[in-house]
Amino acid sequence: MTRVLVVDDEPQIRRAMRTSLEAHGYEVHAVGTGGEAVVAAAEEGPELVLLDLGLPDLDGTEVIQRIRSFSEVPIIVLSVRDRQADKVAALDAGADDYVTKPFGVEEVLARLRAALRRSQAGEPSAPVQRFDELEVDVGRRLVTVTDAPVHLTKTEYALLEAFVTNPGKLLTHQWLLRKVWGPGYAEESHYLRVYVRSLRRKLGDQASAPRLILTEPGVGYRWIAARTDGDPS
Repeated sequence: MTRVLVVDDEPQIRRAMRTSLEAHGYEVHAVGTGGEAVVAAAEEGPELVLLDLGLPDLDGTEVIQRIRSFSEVPIIVLSVRDRQADKVAALDAGADDYVTKPFGVEEVLARLRAALRRSQAGEPSAPVQRFDELEVDVGRRLVTVTDAPVHLTKTEYALLEAFVTNPGKLLTHQWLLRKVWGPGYAEESHYLRVYVRSLRRKLGDQASAPRLILTEPGVGYRWIAARTDGDPS
């Protein structure tokens, strides 16, 4: 059974999450403080963490940072905080996704399954990743759409590679800027907007009806295309 650690200071939410998760075949360990969460993450070996930010002893972002110091376990934040700054802080601390309360259980379960798939997939089994008509050959750095080559700049390709190697994950502006441009560009979000717009145009994607790149307003972007080469990630 997949082990899930639920961290929330409200007993009723812990009970509700335990009931829902166990009904779907998950093994649940639930705690109410940040200190307990760090210990449980280290000793219980959960395969995923559902974490509230408003804990009585530690802020959730600090819990994420402490867990990240020894583990890459997927962490999904479930929080009443809906400010962009809180989302960015949690994601930059190492969270994999962020769901705002109140939430639907089905949405949480879908995010949980997606995070587990990414975690269990590891490195791509093949250098070529296909998303319907789009094909990305990571090994040879070649991109085609409907078998026609797509000419990307070095920066555009680096941005595309960051997306396709982190499918479904909410990538913040700061993370993408550091990943593609380097640490000195973490606040230059206008660069990112320009290159995402160019990448979308070359791949035939549209911000108003995205098939590949979804904008998370004020926070970042998410690669939403499903692979069609037999890999479920």
